[in-house]
Amino acid sequence: MNSKKIFALLLALCMVVSLFAGCNSNEEVESETTPVESESTPVESDSEATYEGLDWEAIDAMDYDEASDAIYDWNLGEFYEYYTKAKEETENLSKRYALMAIAEAKMLEAGVFAPLYGDGGSFAMSRVVPRSTTTTTWGLDEYRWYTMLVTNEIITSADRDAITNIWKEATDSADYFTKAKAYLADNGYTLNDTYNAHSGYNMETWDVIATSYTSDSYFIACTYSGLMEYDVKNNLQPALATEYSVNEDGTVYTFKIREGVKWVDQQGREVADVTANDWVTSMMHMVDNNDALGYLMTKSDGCGIKNYDAYMAGEVTFDEVGVKAIDDYTLEYTLEAEFPPFITMMGYGCFAPLNYDFYKSQGGTFGAEGDEYTPGNYGTSPANIAYCGPYLVTNYTPQNIWSFKANPTYWDADAVNTHTLNFYYNDGSDTLRSYNEAKDNTVATCSFNANALVLAKEEKPEGKDETYFDLYHYTTTNSATCYCAWLNLNRATFHDFNDETSGVSPKTEEDIARTRVAMSNQHFRMALLLGFDRAAYNAVSVGEELKYASLKNSYTPGNFQTLTEDVTVEINGAEQTFAAGTAYGAVMQAQLEADGSTIKVWDPAADGGAGSGDGFDGWYNPEAAKAEMELAVAELAQIGVEISAEKPIYIDSFYFAGSESNTNTKQAFKQGIEKTLEGMIMVNLVAYEDSNQMSYAYYRNSTGAEANFDISHNSGWGPDYGDPQSFLDTIQPYGYMAKNLGVY
Repeated sequence: MNSKKIFALLLALCMVVSLFAGCNSNEEVESETTPVESESTPVESDSEATYEGLDWEAIDAMDYDEASDAIYDWNLGEFYEYYTKAKEETENLSKRYALMAIAEAKMLEAGVFAPLYGDGGSFAMSRVVPRSTTTTTWGLDEYRWYTMLVTNEIITSADRDAITNIWKEATDSADYFTKAKAYLADNGYTLNDTYNAHSGYNMETWDVIATSYTSDSYFIACTYSGLMEYDVKNNLQPALATEYSVNEDGTVYTFKIREGVKWVDQQGREVADVTANDWVTSMMHMVDNNDALGYLMTKSDGCGIKNYDAYMAGEVTFDEVGVKAIDDYTLEYTLEAEFPPFITMMGYGCFAPLNYDFYKSQGGTFGAEGDEYTPGNYGTSPANIAYCGPYLVTNYTPQNIWSFKANPTYWDADAVNTHTLNFYYNDGSDTLRSYNEAKDNTVATCSFNANALVLAKEEKPEGKDETYFDLYHYTTTNSATCYCAWLNLNRATFHDFNDETSGVSPKTEEDIARTRVAMSNQHFRMALLLGFDRAAYNAVSVGEELKYASLKNSYTPGNFQTLTEDVTVEINGAEQTFAAGTAYGAVMQAQLEADGSTIKVWDPAADGGAGSGDGFDGWYNPEAAKAEMELAVAELAQIGVEISAEKPIYIDSFYFAGSESNTNTKQAFKQGIEKTLEGMIMVNLVAYEDSNQMSYAYYRNSTGAEANFDISHNSGWGPDYGDPQSFLDTIQPYGYMAKNLGVY
């Protein structure tokens, strides 16, 4: 279907729907968002209440950004008001975290998305020694891999527990590695110099500064070093910076760069010395690729590098941007204002170095030097980047294999435990491939999906009396990354933006118009999200035993930060004090309960009494979902939109037909929603035969207008740095994940 035709069709349909809205079409439409009001606070169940709905006729008269502002304000205005206040608190970190938790509660109550699950919480068996890489939940350090210990033998459950206890008791990383290696040797394990694994990622670029995709950064991170990096005890340590200092007002960071570090090409041939100017060059490349990671440099969305915003607005020259090479080995960053989590950002791609001469040799140019920007060939392949990290790429065959070998010139070469890495592409179509290849040591590790779990509980390794499951299983740690069910608030395309024959919606013109209006109703959205049995959805992939293990109930993990001092904040106008040691999630829960929400994001008894927001389903509530649907039906009826089993709202969700697991999870979603809400919402499942093409529906889109779904379950966010702002910024206007809501 032609995209221009769809846009014209939508405009016509929405003008018809706007007749239901009860708004004066002759009223002058201002450029601000005053015609619409925030609807994020649930409306009381009052039959006398009037509901006028969002003025779609006014929306369609606006340009795209203005329309996005209006739709955002209608749905998330209350959250943004609270969040703006929270970001202004920079002096008292505990108060900052409490205010952000309150803002996040308002965001969840808006019902524009629901958290689903994290990377973890599944049964697995592995030859990777536990805690031999950092478990820091932000940045890219977990993908550097060089500290990883890999054994030739699958590690037993009992030995995993013993080694984890060694980690807990170790005084530092060196102490842990010494004792862990001794334990392994004493218990019959031998170390392997190679790590083999599966990956389902597809790459777009090898330029870490020009991408925000995990699927790219996952493989690039080990090719360079950062200024500072987290060790296996999760302590920030010097890397390419040997030390740093901060001035009195917290706005100037000075780094001493390690001398003698070499840039090399893919063949290991020396290119240049690493110097402070490599970070100035990096920033020059950053401003030319602002759409990738530039948000982390801005004052509104990130650390606030001095004059970054002014440069992007054309108000100053690049020389006035707050990054300077004081001399060859002294680097200085200046911020607009104090930003407490700045130092936690050093391991992320936005602070990767870039060698000027190598970049220019690839045909790259810089807008900061007055040229028309082009990256040339830089980042187009592993041969077109320079390396200063632990590994060099030896083979890159897309959708086949990625191979790495240890970089002999790496500044900390003695710390490299695993010298060869191989990642084999696996699209998931063979549900037993990982399990079978983990058994024969083709790959080092595997998670047990539902099919593999059945076999693992039946099959016994040769010469053993116990099954693979009984001997080797453990539960993987749930990561901070949160995958979500995103609702498209303003769907504008009904096929993939890169291919009009792919991902074509089966909806009629009337269905399209009705869905758009329903999605702007907070009660309708909450009915959909509270009626989603996330545990049943999960069980299809990981089995009944672990269906709750990876579930997440908030966007920012409940234990991401804790208060370090007593803090008093206002909750619905009443002062409430939270004691030092209170978790972020506990403050969120207090606000939700004060608002009468049924959502549960924090269980103080979980995780052995430590408390957690993971591992239970705090959203699924069929009775609350039906109550929300009753309110939605009543409100939407006032603007002429009928919802019933005879006249349902249709929503599109996509799936990869080549994966039995993905197909079955989407079937579980469809059946559960339609049953719980008694047929008033019907789910169209849109099949993809190519998993890479499917990513254009939800992941590779650059704007909300390109998002081709009504609900997506596939996209998630992991933190860039150690502050809740790293999550919540993505949901503010123009935030990175806002495009999943069909705006910006």
